[in-house]
Amino acid sequence: MVEERSPSASVRLDARPSLSGDGARLYADVDSSDGDRLSTGVSELDRVLGGGMMPGSLVLLGGEPGIGKSTLLLQAAARVAESERRVLYCSGEESPHQIRARGDRLGIGELPLYLLAETCVERVLEAVTRLSPGLVIIDSIQTMFSLKLESAPGTIGQVREAATQLLFTAKGRNVPVLIVGHVTKEGNLAGPKVLEHIVDTVLYFEGGRHHAHRVVRAVKNRFGAVSELGVFRMTETGLEAVPNPSQLFLSERKTDVAGSAVLCSVEGSRPILVEVQALVGTGAYGNAQRVTSGIDRQRLSLLLTVLEKRAGLPLTGEDVFLNVPGGILVTEPAADLAVIAAVASSIRNQPVLPRVAVFGEVGLAGEIRSVTQPGIRVTEAAQMGFTRCVIPAGNLAPHVTARGCELCGVSTVAEALEGLFS
Repeated sequence: MVEERSPSASVRLDARPSLSGDGARLYADVDSSDGDRLSTGVSELDRVLGGGMMPGSLVLLGGEPGIGKSTLLLQAAARVAESERRVLYCSGEESPHQIRARGDRLGIGELPLYLLAETCVERVLEAVTRLSPGLVIIDSIQTMFSLKLESAPGTIGQVREAATQLLFTAKGRNVPVLIVGHVTKEGNLAGPKVLEHIVDTVLYFEGGRHHAHRVVRAVKNRFGAVSELGVFRMTETGLEAVPNPSQLFLSERKTDVAGSAVLCSVEGSRPILVEVQALVGTGAYGNAQRVTSGIDRQRLSLLLTVLEKRAGLPLTGEDVFLNVPGGILVTEPAADLAVIAAVASSIRNQPVLPRVAVFGEVGLAGEIRSVTQPGIRVTEAAQMGFTRCVIPAGNLAPHVTARGCELCGVSTVAEALEGLFS
C-alpha cells in the first residue's frame, strides 16, 4: 500500500489531451499511409516488432539489469538517426557523458541524436515539443516522475502517470516512443501489469549473462505476431543480429552421444532447431530428482509418467536432468516428443539416429498429437541437413514436404521410439 496525496483542484479540472485532436473521423476517410512503419535499422528487432515501429506506438522493453537493454536501444537510436531522423534519447539513470562513452565503444559517429538526462516527464515532453523527433527513447520509466503527484519515482502512481502522459504524446504527435521497464526478482515487469495494459507492445529481453546470445521475445503486440522471437549475439562492438538461430544453437552438438535430440520449434513465425539434452541416473538419496533448464519441470514429470506407463521404461527411482543448451526457453507443446526421445536415449544409453529431428505433442494416453505449422518446421530441418523427421501422423499432408528429408509419421510413443532408434 502506497499513500498518495490527492491532486489539487486545478490539476483535477484539467482535461486530458485527446488521442486524436480532430475528433471522430469516418473509417473510409482515415489515411492508411499514416501507418507506415519506422525501421529501427536492427533486423531482429524489426522482426519482433512486426516489421518496424508503428507511428504513435508505445513500446515497452523489459529485462534484467545488465542484460543489454540500453546497448540495444542506443544502437537502434543510432540507426534511425542515420536515416536523417531526429532521435531523442532520454535517460534517468545515466549522464550524457556516460551515454556518449558507450556510443564511442559502439562506433556511433556524429548523428542527429539528442541526449537528455532528465527524470521529470513534463520536461521530457517539453523537449519532445521543441525538437519534434522521429523517435523517443525513455530509459527507464521507473525513474520518471510527474509534478502532478507528490509520491516518489517508481511508485505505481508515478509509473502509471508517466506512462499515460507518454501515451498521449505518442498518439497525439504520431511519434513512436520506446520505454525501458525494470523487472522484479521473479522476472516480471515491475508495475505490476500497469505498464502492460497501457502500452501497445511488450518485449522481454532474455538470456543469461554467461551466454553470448540474447533473445528478444514479444508477449504483446497490437501491430504484429505475439511470441515472435529475435536473436542477438553480444560482441565487443555491441549486439549483432543472428539471421540463422538454428545454426547457432546446434553449432556445438555431438551426434554420437546418448541423451540428445533435436527439436523443430517455432517461435512466432520463425522455425528454430534446438537441442534437448537428458541425463538419467540412479537416485542415491531415496527421492528421485527432477531438474530442468529451459523446459517446465511439471511438464517433464508428466512425460516421465507417460514413458513409464505407456512404454515400460523404469523411471520411478531415477534422477532425470533435462537441459536446453544456449539458455533459450521452450514452452510450446511440440517439445514433448523431443523430451521423450532424449530421456529414452539416455536411459537406454543409445544415441538417436543421426540427422533425425522431431516434434509433436504427447497426450496422457501415449498418443502423439499434431501441432501447428508443420511445413516450416520440416523445411527448416531439411535446410539444416537433417534427412529424417519424426512427426505426428496427423501432420502428414501433401503440402508438408521437403526435398531430401524423409517424413516418419507416428501415432503412439512406442512408434516414435521405434522411428528414433531403428
